[in-house]
Amino acid sequence: MHCELVVPGLFRASNLRRFPALELLLARGRKRSCPTQTLENWVREAFQLGDGPFPAGALTLRAHGRDPGAASWARADPVHLRLMRDRAVVAPGEAFGISSEEAVQLCDALNAHFANQDFTAVDARRWCARIEGPAGERPALDAAGKEPDVRREGAALLTEIQMVLHAHAVNERREARGEPAVNSVWFWGAGRADSAHCAWQSVAADDPAIIGAARLAGARQRPLPRSAAEWIERLPEGVRHLAVLDGLRAPLALEQDVNEKIAAFERDWFAPLLGALRSGRIGMVSLHAPDGAQALSFETIRGDLRRFWRLPKNIERYA
Repeated sequence: MHCELVVPGLFRASNLRRFPALELLLARGRKRSCPTQTLENWVREAFQLGDGPFPAGALTLRAHGRDPGAASWARADPVHLRLMRDRAVVAPGEAFGISSEEAVQLCDALNAHFANQDFTAVDARRWCARIEGPAGERPALDAAGKEPDVRREGAALLTEIQMVLHAHAVNERREARGEPAVNSVWFWGAGRADSAHCAWQSVAADDPAIIGAARLAGARQRPLPRSAAEWIERLPEGVRHLAVLDGLRAPLALEQDVNEKIAAFERDWFAPLLGALRSGRIGMVSLHAPDGAQALSFETIRGDLRRFWRLPKNIERYA
């Protein structure tokens, strides 16, 4: 059994503590490198989704059992634009709370105002909309604390959306409670998703766009389990499986310390996988970190663990 992990952000962190299981897997594994890329581009290539932008909107709908059909769908994720002295900066949904009920009410208001966009809140901070116009290729998380880059031809639509959201009772109540208003949306990942292929029999992830890609490719899909032990327990023998651990992206984007998050990965994922490799329960562990200074992959089999002369180093040394 070949267990593969994708851990975006792993080699972008600094001032890290020591994590023995992870460091041993990196030290004893065989390293490959290629040009850096976002998680979305890594997924687009891995699932053979074509050469265009990552179609996050259409894939998110597929993850929730909806057929996007021939239309172009984008993610239209809720954001807060914070007004500074001479500019506005983006606060993504990961930076503030929003309830599912609030998301549904705001999307209903947008659908009442716009005839053809079909805003859909698949969950509280992941919305989709049917648009034929321009959209970015990166999620709002990648723009945290930065000015929004609004394309000229889409500015009128976005301004109208902001007016509808600003006047809504949901935002009046949020502001009365001292919470950030959901005063804009972030269009990204527009396109169609008609076919996909992948090398994995099963895919575990919390991102619905990745779950949608797995569904389109015919692989088994499931939410990310709490631990590698729980994950391995339900995997069939003799095939490849993928788990996406993307829990570092939000704290890194929001400039928070990630030591505790990596410590949780060490306890719940890296140490159990190392133990399963030592015992022969699994045959190979691969770890992919696509978005550092380079895209790095490490493949480790049981025999590699005997290479005692390859001493573990601090994670930052591998970046």
